[in-house]
Amino acid sequence: MRIVVTGSSGRVGSAVVDLAVREGHEVTGVDLVDPGPERPGVRFVQVDLREYGETEAAFSGCDALVHLAAIAGPGRDPDHIIHGHNVVTNYHALLAAAEVGIRRVCQASSVNAIGLRFSARPRFDYFPLDEEHPSYAEDPYSLSKVICEQQADAIARRFDGMSIASLRLHAVVGDPSQTRHWLDSPDRIAERQLWGYTDRTAAARACLLGVTAGFHGHQVVFVVAPETMTDTPSLVLWERHYPEVPVRGDLSGTRGFFDCRRAAEVLGWVHDG
Repeated sequence: MRIVVTGSSGRVGSAVVDLAVREGHEVTGVDLVDPGPERPGVRFVQVDLREYGETEAAFSGCDALVHLAAIAGPGRDPDHIIHGHNVVTNYHALLAAAEVGIRRVCQASSVNAIGLRFSARPRFDYFPLDEEHPSYAEDPYSLSKVICEQQADAIARRFDGMSIASLRLHAVVGDPSQTRHWLDSPDRIAERQLWGYTDRTAAARACLLGVTAGFHGHQVVFVVAPETMTDTPSLVLWERHYPEVPVRGDLSGTRGFFDCRRAAEVLGWVHDG
């Protein structure tokens, strides 16, 4: 399969490129950042996804799209830049894919599409969280992810035969030990993101499954580790920090606060598989 990967020089994008090549796919990497030395099986194109014509040209001839390019959180740029950049480049990527005949698309969403770490006060209706949980997004980054999922809904309705997976990734790390800085943060970051994370290799596998699994239409799935980043029992964390939130599922041991069963059903993905 000929796969175009946007954000190919990034933390997740570079892992997707490496995995795709190992699995025998031809890869076109698209990014504003030069990835460095050439790699066998990879063609790199420097593209500004804000330019629709450049985007469509870069995607031409490919069979699938893994769209990972975005401003990856608030605070790095002014709010209007974050929101506008993510929403516009996402629509350009989805539309360009559809227009050049790509029917298999995977895009990076975020657990923050429901409102989470970047909210003034995270709001949850129940635990564990699943894809039916309403969105209470309020910051520009999280709001952009809500809209990007809605854009995928629209593209799937407009173009016949589209298969689009929106992966709600969470705090991607190369090793679980790298979560330590969140646990030690005085800003309660771990608490605000419900002690969740995603291993980089597991995220890359989910991205490839997003363009190879046999599903149709647009599917939103959580892609998060099944356990938390701490040894503290999850029910103790719940009672200490969110006792007002009903528990509707299994939080025994150090089970995570995210229900990823839909990712298993739709993509055949499990975090530690």
